[in-house]
Amino acid sequence: MVRGKSKLAVKDLAAEALTGLLQRPTRSLLTMLGTVIGTASLVAILGFTATSAGQISARFSVLTATEVTVVDAAAKTRTVDPILSFPADSDAKARALNGVVEAGRYWKVALPQGVQVSARALPGPRDVRNLDVHAVSPGALRAARTPVVSGVLLDEFHERGERVALLGAAAAAQLGITRLDSQPAVFIGGEAYTVIGIIGSPQRLPQLGLGVVIPTTTALGRHGPPSPDDPARMLIETELGSAQVVAGQVPTALRPDAPNTLSAAAPADPKSLRDSVTADVDSLLILLAGLALVIGAVGIANTTLVSVMERSAEIGLRRALGARRRHIAAQFITESAALGLIGGIVGASLGVLTVVAVALVQDWTAVINPAAVYPAPLIGALVGLLAGSYPAIRAASIEPVAALRG
Repeated sequence: MVRGKSKLAVKDLAAEALTGLLQRPTRSLLTMLGTVIGTASLVAILGFTATSAGQISARFSVLTATEVTVVDAAAKTRTVDPILSFPADSDAKARALNGVVEAGRYWKVALPQGVQVSARALPGPRDVRNLDVHAVSPGALRAARTPVVSGVLLDEFHERGERVALLGAAAAAQLGITRLDSQPAVFIGGEAYTVIGIIGSPQRLPQLGLGVVIPTTTALGRHGPPSPDDPARMLIETELGSAQVVAGQVPTALRPDAPNTLSAAAPADPKSLRDSVTADVDSLLILLAGLALVIGAVGIANTTLVSVMERSAEIGLRRALGARRRHIAAQFITESAALGLIGGIVGASLGVLTVVAVALVQDWTAVINPAAVYPAPLIGALVGLLAGSYPAIRAASIEPVAALRG
């Protein structure tokens, strides 16, 4: 009598695999834990990257992406009779460009050697300090977002050559000046400048908060142009998205006769900046997620191998009743793949919930790309499939006689 070919339907294979998993539910849950952690980490990392991208770009864009700096590029080439490449009306010309919010010039005043800055709050004596003096136009103060602690900022009226000054909060503290009603004055060399305001640290030019600020016209008239080693600059605040265009136009707008004397620097692309900030962190976290998946694969392989050893009698009986090697291998591979698939589904769900929870706490808008979630169960199943391959081969190689005898 010839025995017919043994067959194993897909329905029967799934039922056998499910029965094998449910026989030891606690072990099955612990086995898939590594896959759950790995897939959850992977989904959460990709979700956090997409969610935080907008937040990082927005924070960089507040200052960096709206700032253009123009430098007097010809200053170092003038060894005799140095002049200022910026025209007198450069602030107004820059503000006339589309996309410009504020613009102004600034530079460090080149004081002769031995000239010191002192201050006096009537009726007290002078207090001599080694402070830097900066020439700053009103537009530059506004573009730098300069906070006022006391008094007022410089304005266009003071650009007529007025001998007035602002004191940075740090410089004022060194000089013991906290009030303006005592008629304080700073002396640059032997010339007195009335202090009309005390400023905090500007958001864009923090060095101004450490020294003395005077009008640009006053600085040019009394101290000459800046040193070629530290040339004049223009600070331009732009609307979001306009920095690159403004940087390309401003040299020609200010000096149509010689645009090469000015060099404009635009900020880096916020997307590139964001990517450079997050790339290293993402790589590390993805590596950790991959490590968790490897640990999960090892756990599945170990548990499946132990299951094969424990069920050798069952395997031998099935082989004796007609089950082929491929049927035994298919059952154990299916069990391992099912563990990985379920772990991937659970892990993907936990990853999505984690991203949403963190976004709610941080008051962000959660951004989750479906392409980062849908493959997670398949990744888990693939991990389980690979992990169960060796135990399945071991199970298929068990001889019925030896298994039943043992």
